[in-house]
Amino acid sequence: MSETIAPRSSTELFLAFNRLALQGFGGVLAVAQVELVERRRWLTREEFVELLSASQVLPGPNIVNLSLMLGDRWFGWRGAIAALGGLIVVPLAIVMALTLVYERFSSVPAVAGALRGMGAVAAGLVMVTAFKLVGTLRKNRLGPGWCLAVAAAIFGAIALARLPLAGVIGTLGPAACALAWWKLRP
Repeated sequence: MSETIAPRSSTELFLAFNRLALQGFGGVLAVAQVELVERRRWLTREEFVELLSASQVLPGPNIVNLSLMLGDRWFGWRGAIAALGGLIVVPLAIVMALTLVYERFSSVPAVAGALRGMGAVAAGLVMVTAFKLVGTLRKNRLGPGWCLAVAAAIFGAIALARLPLAGVIGTLGPAACALAWWKLRP
């Protein structure tokens, strides 16, 4: 991938995150990777994965944390506010309006079916993003084998064994951190 370029202004950042937010339903992570890495070339895939990893350990939604980090990186606190504003202002207004509409039409079977379909699409977008980013594991200092082993253990525990998410996070999370510490120690 060629060299990255930075946004020209906080307004461009606001508009980019607004565009990103308006393309996603039920999560914009897949759209964020396409928009920030492939379309705008503001980040490399490796940088995106690193920032996404950091955003996942912070409290709050991943994409919100990512927007704050990127906005701050390029324009300080003004950029962070611009990116966050672009991400939430218009979608918040739309969701508030849709809430009023849903309240009136929630009993209509077509509405319930449409929402289930949108959930399936959102899950598919997350899977596509994962497949696109799996190539970055080759450069991960843990190595692809360990990364895939941890991912497989988490998938098996949650999807196959149907263990509670809190228990999986409480056990496999610290185990993965200990593995990273052990593999990355000097």
